[in-house]
Amino acid sequence: MSSPHSASPVAGVARLALLGTGTVGSAFVARYQTLKSSGQVLPVFHGLANSRSSLVCSEALEQALHAARHAPGRPAGAGAEASVAPALDSLRAGDVVVDATASDAIAATHARWLERGIHVVTANKLGQGAHPRRAADIAARCEAAGACYGDSATVGAGLPLLSSLRALVAGGDRIHRIEGVLSGSMAWLFHRHDGQQPFSALVRQAVQQGLTEPDPRLDLSGEDVRRKLIILARASGWPLDTHEIRVDSLVPRALAACSTREALDALDVLDDPLHDAWSSARKAGTTLRFIGRVDGQGAYVGLQALALDHPLAAGTGTDNRVAIYSDRYRNQPLLIQGPGAGADVTAAALLDDVLRIAKSHGIARVRDQTMGSIDLS
Repeated sequence: MSSPHSASPVAGVARLALLGTGTVGSAFVARYQTLKSSGQVLPVFHGLANSRSSLVCSEALEQALHAARHAPGRPAGAGAEASVAPALDSLRAGDVVVDATASDAIAATHARWLERGIHVVTANKLGQGAHPRRAADIAARCEAAGACYGDSATVGAGLPLLSSLRALVAGGDRIHRIEGVLSGSMAWLFHRHDGQQPFSALVRQAVQQGLTEPDPRLDLSGEDVRRKLIILARASGWPLDTHEIRVDSLVPRALAACSTREALDALDVLDDPLHDAWSSARKAGTTLRFIGRVDGQGAYVGLQALALDHPLAAGTGTDNRVAIYSDRYRNQPLLIQGPGAGADVTAAALLDDVLRIAKSHGIARVRDQTMGSIDLS
């Protein structure tokens, strides 16, 4: 659905456009409506878009979301999610774009929105967690235009990881090392992997519950953790690049070469190696955790056998558990722990950033406003 017309915006009222209508985007809409019904002051919902359709928000938001999620696919070569970027020209300085996609093409446009004074709130790790030049552009545009970049949902699903690191650095503390269980899906897998059922069965359960990426190889390969580690490192003052991180992937080469559908059918190849690793860890009195680590000497992502009293050995479910060592926390690390996966916690983190930006910039000034429409095709 789309419309070539937009309702006239009300002066002083910020508008919000959501990109991505998958599990996180849908949870974002649901939480937005819950907060709005409770009387929370929020920017006006202006538009939705996904890789298949533009979105009209002049009708009920649930109906627009349903229409976007069930729209037919775009023709091959139509540009998919990247095609929504030019259509955001109707937004103005002070409006907010929420990126709930995992699209590199969308992440590449973050700096352009910021340059126009449009705030960006994102769960997409490819803004700050990919090319160094892209991350530098984002920082430069924020400073030049006075726009905000809300990225707390990119690492830890809203846990106070980035805010804590940035506060420590701003206060003069020097970060020595960061290590953590940074993937909620991988945490869930290794908290449950007890040798009693095949690892592949656990992976399929995690996919069904929406704990992994749609293609779980992104989690199993360590790529998701690598991106998060880059974001944390850059927030700590280390200009880390992707190629500087050693990653021990759990995905064998043959599985990596499959299509997503083929890979889901072939996950059994993981069972024997992971059972052997579990058995070895158990015999040694240790436990398996998939971790990321960075310090002044380098960076690493992979499966580690940890002593049971190690700071990262505890936790349950999808818990992220991160240890920060610094001048201030030299001998005993600052530990931050909490749920690190799931659409609901990620959506909550996105809306937390929207609210922080709205309140700090005074851009959410009315409780109710007729929703306009925006053509994002």
